[in-house]
Amino acid sequence: MSLRGGRTDPAYRAGEGRGGKGWVAMVVRNEAVYVRRRRVALLVVVAFVALSVLGVSRLVGVLSGGSAEAAAPRPTPVKAAVSRPGIPVPKPSPVEPQGDPGPSAKTAMVRVLRLTGGLTPKSVVASKQGLVFAQNMMYTHSVVAFRADGARLQSIDDSVDLSEFGVKGHPGTSKGSPVEVAFTPDGRYAWVSNYSMYGKGYGPEGLDTCTKGDGTSPSTVYRIDTRTYAIDKVVAVGSVPKYVAVTPDGKTVLVTNWCSWDLSIIDASSGRETARIPLGGKYPRGVAVSPDSRTAYVALMGSDRVVRVDLRGRAVHAYAQTGDGPRHIVESPDGRYLYVTNNGDGTVSKLERSTGKVLKWVRTGSQPRSMAISPDGAAIYSVNYESSTVTKLRTSDLEVVDEVKTDYHPIGITYEPTRKMVWVACYGGSILVFDDSRLPVA
Repeated sequence: MSLRGGRTDPAYRAGEGRGGKGWVAMVVRNEAVYVRRRRVALLVVVAFVALSVLGVSRLVGVLSGGSAEAAAPRPTPVKAAVSRPGIPVPKPSPVEPQGDPGPSAKTAMVRVLRLTGGLTPKSVVASKQGLVFAQNMMYTHSVVAFRADGARLQSIDDSVDLSEFGVKGHPGTSKGSPVEVAFTPDGRYAWVSNYSMYGKGYGPEGLDTCTKGDGTSPSTVYRIDTRTYAIDKVVAVGSVPKYVAVTPDGKTVLVTNWCSWDLSIIDASSGRETARIPLGGKYPRGVAVSPDSRTAYVALMGSDRVVRVDLRGRAVHAYAQTGDGPRHIVESPDGRYLYVTNNGDGTVSKLERSTGKVLKWVRTGSQPRSMAISPDGAAIYSVNYESSTVTKLRTSDLEVVDEVKTDYHPIGITYEPTRKMVWVACYGGSILVFDDSRLPVA
């Protein structure tokens, strides 16, 4: 085949076209032997073309999704994630020597993996059982499930037929845009918020700079069965749902709706929204829940406030002023303290949970976003969006004990407890995994 539009038939020999010096007469011979040869040659050409088309189609699939897995349709149900054999595990990065195991306040973060391919992660969250989900927003329209050692288990397409889940007014296939996830305490289900929905009956996608009542379309949360990777429930909520939390008793799912400035309350067993509570401030984001599952603490990122929500009485109360742009909240394992990232101030605050009193704050990097806490409660980890770093703080006094560089724009972080690894989602298309189980070498 010519790539420049020149002749390709056998009679053309280095010519300037028909009538030029390169035109040579060709005699077609009809003896049986020559007929057979021409038929064999034709079969070879047909086979070559077929194989070429197949190869190109597979290559297009890989390039469009970052991997063949990401380009696949909704996955076929599989067995439990943590027990699948033979899954390729990414090779670890060269690492510096590490010392003996130690408590999280004294260990050093060492990067061991960098995961890429079909990823545009807005968040990354680990279950207590060793399963990690990365949410890829509308850029890739998927949730990717990983094993604790970094092996990719499944890419879950966010396409759904909403009529199958009782959501009316949106015929045909709709797409989501996964932003955050919360696992149930037993790890059986994962609740995923969708920034916007795409399909019939939905308006333009939501924006971060929105106003309550501006007409931004409502969205949904999905429930994913972690044994089959199937979306088995869809619940309509407010506009631009961001953070999602499951209460410690596993009975209630809480969703902050960024553009409608309210909190959706979902009954976990029935999958129905039972209430939507106005929060009295714009851009609600992070949520933490008291150990008795009765109280939620919600960060209003468009202010300097965290509010307290009585989940039984459906009442909202003033609680704390932590700093400009509070975004993410984590709770100590014993329930005594809350820790808040203040995106606008570049700080992290420590609060006494029972009173809301700010005990201390410390500066980290520029625009601290998401945060994670170690299971022993001795360390917290903040991703600093504009600094492209992770700051590790000792919780007892908020002393900075470690800081590591990341890829551009780290946005999500989680602590994977079965291997004591810190996973960091970077908006540019990667996930970094740091071993934080061992003491630094003296």
